Amino acid sequence: MRVYFLSDIPCVLFINGMCLGAVDSFARSVELAAMDGVFCECKAPQFAPVRFRFDEDFLFAPPEETQLYFRGNEVAVRVRGFVRADPALHVVWQKHLSGCLLTLCVQGRVVLNFENKEGFVQIPLPFAFERCEASAAGKHILLEGQDMFALIDEHGRLALLSEGKVTERGVTITAEVPFRDALAHVARCTYTDGRLTDCTILSVREPDEHTVALALLESVLAGFDPAPYLAPALAPKARLLREFLGNYSAVTLLQNNVVGLIYERKPRVYDVRDFRVSTEDGKVSNLEPVPPA
Repeated sequence: MRVYFLSDIPCVLFINGMCLGAVDSFARSVELAAMDGVFCECKAPQFAPVRFRFDEDFLFAPPEETQLYFRGNEVAVRVRGFVRADPALHVVWQKHLSGCLLTLCVQGRVVLNFENKEGFVQIPLPFAFERCEASAAGKHILLEGQDMFALIDEHGRLALLSEGKVTERGVTITAEVPFRDALAHVARCTYTDGRLTDCTILSVREPDEHTVALALLESVLAGFDPAPYLAPALAPKARLLREFLGNYSAVTLLQNNVVGLIYERKPRVYDVRDFRVSTEDGKVSNLEPVPPA
């Protein structure tokens, strides 16, 4: 089986103690057999190693530090659950806000301890919130980290977690949010009571022959109108695209004329299905499923 390794942060991959080189968002691949049960280890400076045995049990139920993406007879292993190597508990700040006692801590991971009359809850957060500010937002609590923000409801539940910069605070929150998509959309989003109430596109790139297929599929996923990216022959079927494509959660470009749609099979396990794209005058004229090899 061809196995691709990717990592959310740069690290070094070892298999059975042998160094295979650096791994980051660009894949490093190797042929492995699940029956061999090889030992895999990913090491990154200042983080504890992520270790697992590549066997049938791993392929069926990967640990929380990893995600699996199956495509035909191949699989991509995404390593994403790194924790800091320092085991000491660091209290960043503690404050009373909206009838709650909040304590931001770092012990391997970033955790917000939320305590009120209902009880005590621990809320794990990305490292972007290692240095963050907290303020009241109506019945919610607003956290502003490094290029990210979050809303916590009165029960200690994470109501919203998003990239972006908050520009207006209070009962209604406004933020500029990058979509990280093929056309680099940036939107002004407004949230009231933790719900999105308005979204205005501030900037977007024009698609070209390399990005028009991604633009189409990402627009369907986001609920935007896909018609601008469709050739006249396909435009009448714009409303049927979501039903035809199914409940996918992300899009990736595999080859110049092939895209992969990512479908969740179960927690931390995904399937990648190929679609061949035909274009006409810079717009998508056909989408055809590609049978697995």
